[in-house]
Amino acid sequence: MKFFIDTANLKEIKEAQALGVLDGVTTNPSLMAKEGITGKDNIMRHYKAICDIVDGDVSAEVISVDLEGMIREGEELIEIDDKIVVKIPMIKEGVKALKYFSSKGIRTNCTLIFSAGQALIAAKAGATYVSPFIGRLDDISTDGIGLIEQIITIYRNYGYETQVLAASVRHPMHIIQCAEVGADVMTGPLSAMEALMKHPLTDIGLEKFLADYNKGNA
Repeated sequence: MKFFIDTANLKEIKEAQALGVLDGVTTNPSLMAKEGITGKDNIMRHYKAICDIVDGDVSAEVISVDLEGMIREGEELIEIDDKIVVKIPMIKEGVKALKYFSSKGIRTNCTLIFSAGQALIAAKAGATYVSPFIGRLDDISTDGIGLIEQIITIYRNYGYETQVLAASVRHPMHIIQCAEVGADVMTGPLSAMEALMKHPLTDIGLEKFLADYNKGNA
């Protein structure tokens, strides 16, 4: 399973890259705003800065909700760097944009997926990735991991090459559950990745090893 970090914070991206496990980055307008990145030119430069850090795909989201606007923005985004994947919302015009970009060999990430039907339509339109938001589904007492599993089953039934990118990951158990059901990618915060490395018995064991070493080598 690929690990993407869901942020626009360059410090966090660099730290995840330094771990040696980072495969890509996802961003959205909310994450850009959180970092105080506003204005088209600043946003485009920020995407380039992200691409300069990571080796893998960087999802950059369009703002337009009409087909012409999505196409225009998407074509501008892919000029930034070869790593850019155009992020398209799951709306009617977005599906048309997915088909257009697919016909041009341009990679896409269909975002705001909350049902298997939406994921099926996105795959038929040629999306490179679909992003089901498992955390937001959990927030309304709906089984987000179950949706990931359902989409994977459908894709396997028909041989779709679209990758399932589990989004809105909140904590380490989400990551483990996504891995168990076979998600192609997970995207989440740095804190969730770092939490995978932690276990109290590891800390206790290391403390004991060091204490024993110091007894004989003081």
